[in-house]
Amino acid sequence: MLQFLGLDLGIMQGRLLPKYQGRFQAHPVGYWQKEFTIAQELGFTHIEFILDYNDADKNPLLTAEGRAEVNRCIKSTGVKVRSICADYFMEAPLHSADAETAQISFHVMQDLLACSPEIGVTCIILPCVDQSAVKTAVDKQNLISALHKLIPRAEKAGVTIALEMDLNPADFKSLIAELPDCISVNYDTGNSAALDYDIAEEFEAYGSRISDIHIKDRALGGGSVPLGSGNTDIQAVIREITKINFNGILVMQAYRDDEGVEILKSQLETIKKIEEQYA
Repeated sequence: MLQFLGLDLGIMQGRLLPKYQGRFQAHPVGYWQKEFTIAQELGFTHIEFILDYNDADKNPLLTAEGRAEVNRCIKSTGVKVRSICADYFMEAPLHSADAETAQISFHVMQDLLACSPEIGVTCIILPCVDQSAVKTAVDKQNLISALHKLIPRAEKAGVTIALEMDLNPADFKSLIAELPDCISVNYDTGNSAALDYDIAEEFEAYGSRISDIHIKDRALGGGSVPLGSGNTDIQAVIREITKINFNGILVMQAYRDDEGVEILKSQLETIKKIEEQYA
């Protein structure tokens, strides 16, 4: 069983399979089931599912039959689905200025919250980065308003909604302070490195609210690169994770190539060596 800092280690969906339609990250429509067996063989304990905007109607998360198939895969391999990376909202943000888009996205999030307990999901990551970034006061207010309306459903389902944002630590702290604990923080090591944020400052600002961590490496101002070759200071991340006694969800979202498995194995070795050096 793969662990990092004594915590079970999961894998972002698709990282162990050939790329779907050449995309760096996507739900692999038609062959997603194969990843459970590969994850089991490698020792991963859980997979973070992806809900894309494109092909959302083909995603097993949104149908009873699909969720039944997910549960069959979980039962046969022991590999759980603890979290969902809802990339759908990258294209259709909950805080969209377009009222129709915002309304449809709100209903999609309602559906995700309702079905999550059925497959054991306890955390849904809501990306508010790049094209879905919160850039204005209106964006911020729209997002907070939508989340407040979703809170009763999240609490009923026992699911946290983890915000993935590119706000600086002070602004992110200010936003999350307006929301209850069922709205948490997703910390992405690569995104923070690319933005040149100070790791200690980030954890000081909102470390106690982090529920899900994505482990990856990125170049400063650039894209994803193999672990250890970019701007991410993994040892500093380890130090801060240890300080807050983090016990949430850890997910490898590391660099991938066209195939997936071999480059992932090499990065597992890298992170293992970094952990040993820190110890």
